Amino acid sequence: MAFPCSHKFTDFLRELPKCEHHVHLEGTLEPSFLFKLAQRNHITLPSSFPKTIEECKQRYDQFADLQDFLDFYYIGMSVLVSEQDFYELAMMYFEKAHHDGCLHSEVFFDPQSHLQRGVEMDTVVSGFDRACHDATAKFGTSNKLIMCLLRHLPASSGLDTIKLADNLYQKGVIHGLGLDSSEKPFPPELFTECYSYLKNKHPQVGLTAHAGEEGDYTYVENALDLLHTTRIDHGIHSRQSEKVMHRLSRNQTMLTVCPLSNVKLQVVNEVGQLPIKVFLEKGVPFSINSDDPAYFGGYILDNYVAVQKSFALTAAQWKQIVLNGINGSWCSHERKQELTSLVDVVCGRYSDLF
Repeated sequence: MAFPCSHKFTDFLRELPKCEHHVHLEGTLEPSFLFKLAQRNHITLPSSFPKTIEECKQRYDQFADLQDFLDFYYIGMSVLVSEQDFYELAMMYFEKAHHDGCLHSEVFFDPQSHLQRGVEMDTVVSGFDRACHDATAKFGTSNKLIMCLLRHLPASSGLDTIKLADNLYQKGVIHGLGLDSSEKPFPPELFTECYSYLKNKHPQVGLTAHAGEEGDYTYVENALDLLHTTRIDHGIHSRQSEKVMHRLSRNQTMLTVCPLSNVKLQVVNEVGQLPIKVFLEKGVPFSINSDDPAYFGGYILDNYVAVQKSFALTAAQWKQIVLNGINGSWCSHERKQELTSLVDVVCGRYSDLF
């Protein structure tokens, strides 16, 4: 069932000071920029890859599952070569996010996929880090980098990548560690050594992992118990276990839910099948995110609107979702206070919706 989302309510959702915790910068590579970079960097895409922007968009509407998407995702990122490429890609995302009212972004990137192509870690991170700082200066936003490990690669490769980034963690250029790519058959426990190493070497770093999207609730449990994550990416299958939901609620462990992504990858048939209201009722904190918006057809505001049209949430429930997103962010206490104050300002401006 689809509920209306009025212009005024959409404006309210746009103006809410949002935090995004689950967006892959490589997943913001729009087809137009992809083809531009392919030409600029003299990259020949495989013959099986769509030939035009329109063909790309049509194919992106037909992903059979997560692996089908990943096949295109890894081909697409092959056009990223120079520091400037990574900088421009990130700035395009930050501009879109700011337009959607996103004031704090914690963004993923996949260094292993670039290292395998001969692109150095410093090339990737320098471009992304420069964009983070320039976005702060231009838009007044706060932005942090989270390095992800590819779970379909050996854990030993993940550990080597972490060690390669040691100085970047030490300097505070990278603020977190995540785990992405195909959830099955690569459970969290394969990466215990990677997470233990980073936790012991850099205890200030935030730890998260994709879990409970393809995998069941035990993937969430194992990510918490074995990887010592303080956040879970996706996590929608937590609803399979009252015990897990109680634990998430008790510890205020935030899930980073990605509605349009879940539909595009056929995790659910429609947004309305997500456990949004269950999590609200159980006190499980979550944020709403875009995941890979260039492939899934929507940035953060699109995801907010899709949730509203599916669940007809109250303004008070949206306020709580946004506050949970702020509280679950890896930014300073002072920044959280700033964002919380802005929530009160926006809600006061739309007091008639409450």
